[in-house]
Amino acid sequence: MRIATWNVNSARMRAGLIADFLKREQPDLLLLQEIKCETQQFPAAAFEAEGYRAEVVGQKAYNGVAVLSRGAVTVTHRRLPGEEEDAAARFIEIEAGGLLVGNLYLPNGNSGGGDGFAAKLDWMEKLRRHAASLLEHDRDFILAGDYNVCPTDADLAKGALPADDALVRPESRAAFRALIWLGLTDALRALHPDETLYTFWDYQAGAWQRDRGLRIDHALLSPRVAERLDTVRVAREERDKPQPSDHVPVIVSLRD
Repeated sequence: MRIATWNVNSARMRAGLIADFLKREQPDLLLLQEIKCETQQFPAAAFEAEGYRAEVVGQKAYNGVAVLSRGAVTVTHRRLPGEEEDAAARFIEIEAGGLLVGNLYLPNGNSGGGDGFAAKLDWMEKLRRHAASLLEHDRDFILAGDYNVCPTDADLAKGALPADDALVRPESRAAFRALIWLGLTDALRALHPDETLYTFWDYQAGAWQRDRGLRIDHALLSPRVAERLDTVRVAREERDKPQPSDHVPVIVSLRD
């Protein structure tokens, strides 16, 4: 089973790139974040042509998540448990073949001052509680997407962010570690513990050309799923395409 996660920074603008990725990589599931459109505006037809159906939680101009699947899936949540009905479109969870897959776009935390950062930490705590509940109920799951957290200093280029950025603040990293300490596995670091791998390069200041990147897109696996982990690849080549997203896909392969 192959599951890819990708913050596409506008599904409509990148529809061609997404369709090309599906054709080449043929993942079983593609988790998209920051689709930046309402549900009815999502370019589902472009992906249906490649054999994929879409489950979408959209929002006008901002946020938004979607799951593209080759087979039938069941949607189990359209918002993170504990979030309000009118919360931003940041989470969708599906079940496929007994595996729960949560697709998330975690708040950045740099806007809105102290309240904005507090909202980021609150969202992360709700995510931790949800993961703990799934473990308590003995479910197999993956929580993947744009976490907007660099877990350690090895996950960003030197000087790429100031120390007070919400993506690297001690509180953000502690909240990420709290997920790991539940017993989850960071898929990429499990197989590439020391390799310098980034998933995001800003559009500004020549970040891509200078390789001043960040690793903020993660896939966290529950214990039995971690035992099935086969490969993890960062599709870095996507960042060099015309009009690319500032993120690239992370592709996780599981053994049967």
